[in-house]
Amino acid sequence: VEIQIQVEIQAQVEIQRIQVGIQIHLELKIQVLKHNIVILSNKIAKINIFAILVKGEKFMDIYFYNTLTRQKEKFIPIDKQEVRMYSCGPTVYKNATIGNIRTNIFQDVLRRVLRYNGYKIKHVMNITDVGHLVSDGDEGEDKMLKSAKEEHKTPLEIAEHYTKLFFDDLNLLNIETPEIICKATEHIKEMIEYVEKLIENGYAYETSTAIYFDISKLDKYPILSNINLEEQKVGVRIEADPEKRNPYDFALWIKAPANHLMKWDSPWGPSYPGWHIECSAMSTKYLGEEFDIHTGGIDLVPTHHENEIAQNKGTCGKNPAHYWIHGEYLLINGGKMSKSLGNTYLIDDIIARGYSPLAYRLFNYSCHYRGKLNFTWEGIESANTSL
Repeated sequence: VEIQIQVEIQAQVEIQRIQVGIQIHLELKIQVLKHNIVILSNKIAKINIFAILVKGEKFMDIYFYNTLTRQKEKFIPIDKQEVRMYSCGPTVYKNATIGNIRTNIFQDVLRRVLRYNGYKIKHVMNITDVGHLVSDGDEGEDKMLKSAKEEHKTPLEIAEHYTKLFFDDLNLLNIETPEIICKATEHIKEMIEYVEKLIENGYAYETSTAIYFDISKLDKYPILSNINLEEQKVGVRIEADPEKRNPYDFALWIKAPANHLMKWDSPWGPSYPGWHIECSAMSTKYLGEEFDIHTGGIDLVPTHHENEIAQNKGTCGKNPAHYWIHGEYLLINGGKMSKSLGNTYLIDDIIARGYSPLAYRLFNYSCHYRGKLNFTWEGIESANTSL
């Protein structure tokens, strides 16, 4: 009996050992199988994505808030395969601030979303290296000339220096470079031809100081910002050039004084372009009279972008972009960023404090691009920790 009991106990132990071994073996096999299924699923997903891209099919419907219509709209591109997009780039007279760069981050995300959804991208961005006056209007000194005098350099040296620094910042933030980069000074011929077309169509007139766009020729102005011009104070503009037909007429081409450093021969004598004409001329050259998307900072709506639309209406009767998409302001500790307050920060300032520049990119994702984002160093510290 004792021998039988011992045999049974040994048999049970052996059976349990075998069962445990089989169970462990099966669990390992199942884990390997699950792992292989995940790998296979990822491969299938990639194959499906590639097939969708090849066929030109899209993953999902995309909706944008359109500043022009003041509502969210389904994105329907002109060309089903390619999105044509124009972005207003920097005026390269100083370093781009983190507020400027916020707009570039939002534009980069937009590019990536469109490409992920199967679209090819033809993205144009300008570099303003002439014609942007300190008032953002028709008064004051050219920002490029002002900076050149302050730094004892030529306008060309200023432009080359700050253009390089701008693209260095984009690289640090992993922001893609648009397919086409175009400088204002390299498109003087196109701008002159554009102004001539506006004069020919009756939308522009000459004074002793400039060629102006006549806003009274438009059915409606403004249409993007929807500002009531009658309620605006215009005394300063009237005093600036009493030859203007309308207080809100804006300069297309400015006649240069004899000592002006940046000027070109034109049908109106030695002169230089106004701020707005470059984007109309270059977007038309590279993207056509109509394209899909125009982006920029919210500050460009009431002046620059409003006048771009006016110029295009004057040459071809069309609004250049179907979708106008704008990024909001960056605040500093709840207030405005300004040199007088000493809170105009650069990407270099973030790096100097020991943070990764990508921490600033991640920080931007804490707020919708159409919402005001409040910059604090505590916020950057948190974003840097999360990287």
